[in-house]
Amino acid sequence: MTKYDPASTKAVEFINHEEILETLDYGRANAHNRDLIKSILEKARKAKGLSHREAFVLLSSKEEDLNEEIFNLAKELKHKFYANRIVLFAPLYLSNYCVNGCVYCPYHGQNRTIPRRKLTQEEIKEQVIALQDLGHKRLALEAGEDPINNPIEYILESIKTIYGIKHKNGAIRRVNVNIAATTVENYRKLKEAEIGTYILFQETYNKKQYEELHKFGPKSNYEYHTEAMDRAMEGGIDDVGMGVLYGLDSYEYEFVGQLMHAEHLEARFNVGPHTISVPRIQPADDIDPDDFDNSLSDDMFAKVVACIRIAAPYTGMIVSTRESEAMRDRLLELGISQISGGSKTSVGGYTDDETVGSDQFELSDNRSLDEVVDWLISKNHVPSFCTACYRKGRTGEVFMGMVKEHGIGNICHPNALVTLKEYGVDYASPQTKTDIDKLIERELPNIENEGIRESTRENIKNVEEGIRDLYI
Repeated sequence: MTKYDPASTKAVEFINHEEILETLDYGRANAHNRDLIKSILEKARKAKGLSHREAFVLLSSKEEDLNEEIFNLAKELKHKFYANRIVLFAPLYLSNYCVNGCVYCPYHGQNRTIPRRKLTQEEIKEQVIALQDLGHKRLALEAGEDPINNPIEYILESIKTIYGIKHKNGAIRRVNVNIAATTVENYRKLKEAEIGTYILFQETYNKKQYEELHKFGPKSNYEYHTEAMDRAMEGGIDDVGMGVLYGLDSYEYEFVGQLMHAEHLEARFNVGPHTISVPRIQPADDIDPDDFDNSLSDDMFAKVVACIRIAAPYTGMIVSTRESEAMRDRLLELGISQISGGSKTSVGGYTDDETVGSDQFELSDNRSLDEVVDWLISKNHVPSFCTACYRKGRTGEVFMGMVKEHGIGNICHPNALVTLKEYGVDYASPQTKTDIDKLIERELPNIENEGIRESTRENIKNVEEGIRDLYI
């Protein structure tokens, strides 16, 4: 039997199948153990996180009153660490050429119906200008795995192109990258290109299911894929973002595996994941979610988010436009700190309509960025376009140390307000602009440090006078 070792460099040891199965048995056996559930909740209130086994006991709880406590605690921890700020971003699909056999993704190599496309650098400029005109400052680059069409040199050139585009008052200040698992050398190149977070979804942590879903292509190697975060951090990338695609295997198995992966990064690098994403499988060309008999209800999905927030209170959590407005509204309260807005999931989707049928997945939230911004404000959230920490060196262990000590309120909150003011002046509709100004006046007194509060007022005034990219 393979041993379980969170500090191991081997995927089958830090994502240990036997440990996951034992955890599932333990949680299910204690679903009505009120004393145990209460003791775990008491520990969780100290805001230091939980082990994967403790977190799964909470997820398994069948006690209605204690489940209510779980949701309430998730809300408290979300506010303690991230307050009411919500970071906004957009995906940018560079290419849907792919050589892998992922049966849940329409980009898979055997799909002959999807139109294939790869953006030229000129087309990337057009996409980025369109995104800047919407008001976006942070992008997540997406590309299929294809060593001929999408080599690392193409990704690096694209990043350089994106950072070089200054249109009117627009600029993309941070590029996060979601590309296939690669080598330490290539991760060093991405680091040198000044990416923000390296994102890689595990899809499923169940090795047997993973190999069944990935029949061919480089991604079929479970160990190489699962150990990618280690190579990224060895290559100098401070911030990594993980995720599973809920629906491919049991949500219970994925929940435990995801937290074990976070524990592994803590054990090996002393810093957990910068973000955890929680996508659910959606329809797409050649893809029917009903083919995967592992769906989870909205109520259980909400509980998954709440329990991840409790187990890893320090990490950012992301939900995309895969989810509906109503579901995103619910999840924002329970732990989500980043969302996409005005997204397109097709190559070239921000500038033309010729990409119909080439979306990676169907969107459930099709609202414009302006509509999303105003909606967030109406729900008492502070939309943020801030990227300051990347440029001030507040990344990796430094950033996590600040978060764990709850020390980001006098940094992130002021910067969020200043970037929101930028959006209001440059891009917002008249109604959204009015709502932004009201929110800023309401939120300024909540900045505890008087000096920073006054500096923020000054920065907001400077934005009104035409100065951009001010931050603490």
